[in-house]
Amino acid sequence: MLQFSKNNDNGFTLLEVLVAIVILSVGLLGMASLTVGIINGNAFSKNASTATTLAQDKMEEIWEQDYSDVAVEGPADLLSPFASYEREVTVDTASFPDIVGPPAQLIGMKIVTVTVSWTDQHGRHEAKQKTILSRSK
Repeated sequence: MLQFSKNNDNGFTLLEVLVAIVILSVGLLGMASLTVGIINGNAFSKNASTATTLAQDKMEEIWEQDYSDVAVEGPADLLSPFASYEREVTVDTASFPDIVGPPAQLIGMKIVTVTVSWTDQHGRHEAKQKTILSRSK
């Protein structure tokens, strides 16, 4: 004859299942917030890489120009698909902070800075490229 015991320990109690669900939910919420952070980080990296590439492209254009043709360009929006970026070119011939001597214009040098900036949900960011051009090539 079969006997049934009063203590049936073959399954989980409702309380054990609820505790397991709470622990699993906390872990999954942590993973979800981590995923959002990773996605935002990847978006920033993409924007920074694009801005750096746009600045480098402009710097290569400047290197191809004649020394006297290199000039300041005010902040200007770029064309599609880069409409969310703004580019500015500054040219300084006043002085070199690390060199003691005559101003840069007297020794035939220009400091050219290309700045590409963009704005996202975290604010305004920029990527800069700097070079020194010499009158003689």
